[in-house]
Amino acid sequence: MNINITKSQIKDAAQQAYDFASKVTGGENAHYIPYLANIDSNLFGLSVMLPDGYSVNLGDMSYKFGIESVSKVPTAILAMKQHSPEVVMEKIGADATGLPFNSIFAILLENHSPSTPLVNAGAISACSMVTPKGDSDAKWKAITDNITDLCGSAPELIDELYKSESATNFNNRAISWLLKNYDRIYDDTDMSLDLYTRQCSLGITTEQLAVMAATIASHGVNPVTGKRIFDAEISPKITTLIATVGFYQSTGNWLYTSGIPAKSGVGGGVLGVMPGLFGIAAFAPPLDDAGNSVKAQAAVKKFMEILGLGIMNGDHVTITD
Repeated sequence: MNINITKSQIKDAAQQAYDFASKVTGGENAHYIPYLANIDSNLFGLSVMLPDGYSVNLGDMSYKFGIESVSKVPTAILAMKQHSPEVVMEKIGADATGLPFNSIFAILLENHSPSTPLVNAGAISACSMVTPKGDSDAKWKAITDNITDLCGSAPELIDELYKSESATNFNNRAISWLLKNYDRIYDDTDMSLDLYTRQCSLGITTEQLAVMAATIASHGVNPVTGKRIFDAEISPKITTLIATVGFYQSTGNWLYTSGIPAKSGVGGGVLGVMPGLFGIAAFAPPLDDAGNSVKAQAAVKKFMEILGLGIMNGDHVTITD
C-alpha cells in the first residue's frame, strides 16, 4: 500500500498531537538531579523537521532544557565518524541490556563490552574514545562542534545543571571505574566521566533536536544548513541503536506502540527518527517510572497514529507539498 502525505497533513497532525498531549497528566520531574527537580513541569514543546527544511514548531519549542541521555546519540555518531561503526561495535557494542540506563549489573553481566553507546556505560566509553586523546578541551570542542553541526545551531552549557550533575553522579563514578577495570575506558577515567557529565548538561531545544533527528533521517545531511555532517552509512547504524535501546527497558513497548525509533532523556526530551521522512522532537519534564517523558511520549505516539506511519509497516511513503 502506498501512502502519500502532504506537508499540510504533517502540520495538522503535529497540532492535533500537541493538543492531545497537552491534556495528558502524570509523571514527575527527575528528583535525583536537583536542577531537574525544579524545572517548570508545565513546559511542553513539539517540533517536526523534514529533510527539505520544512518544519512545524509548537509550544515551548525554544526553551533550552537539559539534553541528558539524548546526548548519547550525537556522541555515538561522533565516535563512528572518528573511528568507524566497526570500531565502535568492537570497543563498545550494540546490544540492548534490557536493564535500566544506569545499570551496574549490566556491566558485570557483559564485562567484555559496555553493551551499547546509548546507555550510561557505553556513553562514558564513547566519550573516552573521542579524539584527540588526553586533551579534555579539544575533546569537548569536538563533542560540542558535532552537536552544533547536527542541530544547525549551538547548544548551551547549563552551568547550574552541570554542577548539580557533578555533585550527584556517584553511580556513574562507579560505572566509570568498573569499565576501567575491564579495559573499556580508552582515555583518562575522570576526564571521560566529566565529558559525559558535561554533555548531558547541555541546553537544547525541541527545534534543535528535530533538526538533529532529521539529519539522521536524511542520511547525514543537515536539512537547515545543507551540510553533510556524517557519511550515509552511519545513519542506519545509529537508527538501529536508537530502535533497540532508545527507551531502555521499555524500548520494545515503545517501538511496538509508536512505530518510530526514538531516544529519551531524563531532562524530558524525546528525539524520534523516521528514516527518509522526518525527525521529530518533544519535551516535557514529568517522567514515568522508566525515566521517559510522559507527555512527550504521548505527543509522538499520537503524531504517528494520526498519519498511520510506522517504521515496520512496509508501506511506501511519499511526502508532497
